[in-house]
Amino acid sequence: VKSLQEKFPLYADNFPVWSEHATGIAQFAVWTALSDANIGASLQHYNPIIDEAVAKEWDLPATWTLRAQMPFGSHEGEFGEKTFMDDSERFRVFA
Repeated sequence: VKSLQEKFPLYADNFPVWSEHATGIAQFAVWTALSDANIGASLQHYNPIIDEAVAKEWDLPATWTLRAQMPFGSHEGEFGEKTFMDDSERFRVFA
């Protein structure tokens, strides 16, 4: 991100936001690929609770920011039914 900000100063403020978008779609793609391979996965957001321990365990640079982790593995049982809020509460259309 920093390198892109330096190369394209006109868009510098946007690169951190675009980086978040990119990581989101990458997480979705990995989750989908695991699901297609019949591997269970769960996207977890524990920040900042585990940030320090994770950085220490894997000797991560201080400039890195943990956004999520995705534990994955075999399905050991049936998944429970998941409920969703009504679309009329989740989505709004403004005309």
